[in-house]
Amino acid sequence: MRITNNMMLNTTSSNINGNKLNVNNLNNQMSSQKKIQRPSENPVIAIRALRLRSTLSQINQYYEKNIPDAQTWLEVTETAFKNMNKILKDVRTQCVTGTNSYLTADDRSTILKSLTALKSQLYSEGNSDNAGRTVFTGFKTNSQLTFMEDETDTSYKISQSFSYKDLGEFTYYSGSVDVPNTVADVQNTGNISDISKSSFDRIRLAYDKVDEITNLSYSYGNTEVTFSKQSATTNPDGSVTYPAEDEFGDPVLDADGNAITMTVYDTQKAWEAASADGTKTVGANELVFIKDAGDLVVGSSISNDLKSNKAAFTIDYQKTGFDKGELRPEYYYNCTDVSDAANPIKYTKYNADGSKIYEDINYTVALNQTIKVNMQADEVFDMSIYQDVVELTDSVQAAINAHDKVDKLTAMKSEAQYADYQDEIQEWLDAAQKEADYADSRLTSLYSAGIGKFDQYMEKLNVAYTEVGARGDQLKMTESRMSNQQLTVEQLKSDNEDRDISDIIIDYTAAYNAYQASLLASSKIEKQTLLNYI
Repeated sequence: MRITNNMMLNTTSSNINGNKLNVNNLNNQMSSQKKIQRPSENPVIAIRALRLRSTLSQINQYYEKNIPDAQTWLEVTETAFKNMNKILKDVRTQCVTGTNSYLTADDRSTILKSLTALKSQLYSEGNSDNAGRTVFTGFKTNSQLTFMEDETDTSYKISQSFSYKDLGEFTYYSGSVDVPNTVADVQNTGNISDISKSSFDRIRLAYDKVDEITNLSYSYGNTEVTFSKQSATTNPDGSVTYPAEDEFGDPVLDADGNAITMTVYDTQKAWEAASADGTKTVGANELVFIKDAGDLVVGSSISNDLKSNKAAFTIDYQKTGFDKGELRPEYYYNCTDVSDAANPIKYTKYNADGSKIYEDINYTVALNQTIKVNMQADEVFDMSIYQDVVELTDSVQAAINAHDKVDKLTAMKSEAQYADYQDEIQEWLDAAQKEADYADSRLTSLYSAGIGKFDQYMEKLNVAYTEVGARGDQLKMTESRMSNQQLTVEQLKSDNEDRDISDIIIDYTAAYNAYQASLLASSKIEKQTLLNYI
């Protein structure tokens, strides 16, 4: 075959261009340290790179964003648990201190101050937040768990459910000594109140200072009992009595054939005044509700019937006015905010079958793996804690007041103006001492019960704490796994896309030498003409 000069020039030019392109590619690789600059250079590498980058992006989202956020949420929760546990321990310590039978006036005053301070802190940890999101309020992370200020006009209709197990014995005290101020008062010993106590079964609502009961019903087996508002009668003292009716509208009788009723009083004082002897009493076939205390007191016959039949209760009531630090009812009960009567806001905590509606906040921390980070308030902060502390502080204050009366009357015995009225003063003093003894007895009972109750509250808190700790451990294992996966995918991505600079330099040197050689060969070919063959 005849090789023309044109063919040699074309071949030489092609070789030069090819070597130049190779040099340029390697030069680009040296700058970027990547195998390819465009997908068209190697579609296999390009497709694999897209997949690996997508996987790495997901892992980075889990490892660098989701997992740290979840860890922070759990850490905030754990801190709140630790602080709440300390508060509960402090209250329990005061209960232990209070069981000492040799308490002085200063001791009682110290306990009162401590309990009052602790009461204001009880649920403060429930408002803990993570980056502005409250951690115990379910999906309502922009709301507080407690009332942040006294809200006198805020009104809720609340529905609470109870069982026969919630019936507990409680001692009520009647009568109070008013220390006389003059000789005439001292002489009038007929004004000395008869101090007494009585024990009844009761159910305590979550809130006190209730406006009214809108519905009270209980059921067991095929029996359903309600207290009819239509048949209610208003008594001369202002109390209201509601007869019990079954599902057919017929009166409900106790075991002795007596009609069951419920009487509602505004205050415990009104309850006292309703009896002829000024004593808090409840008939065997009677229920008594005290609005200011939020107590449903149950007569013995009804209580025995309810316990033996394992009854369930539903109490619907309305409350207007909430104190700073109290828990908001929407996080615990089915309720309706009726502060604006024209625009009520309904909150549903439980389904019609009584099952709780959970509001779990989950973080995706790995492929097909989520973790729950939140605890709902009712799983941690028991409603009864506040009521128990309030009951303790009120009782300590009552004991302080009772002993102050004793001290005042004791001092009066030595005053000259009462020198001729020692017997009368002694009558007053005996009544005051009886009141103080009852107050001490009540406190001792509350302190002893409080130790057990606060142990239970701390146990509930510790269960939640353990659960959060287990989630934290799970998250740490996931974090470790994601860290390893991140390194693995990054290595695969590097192996697929990247080139070692030393290899590039070697290849570049070889390509550059080839390029220079092609240029040199080209220069010699171009010097040859037809005369060189003649």
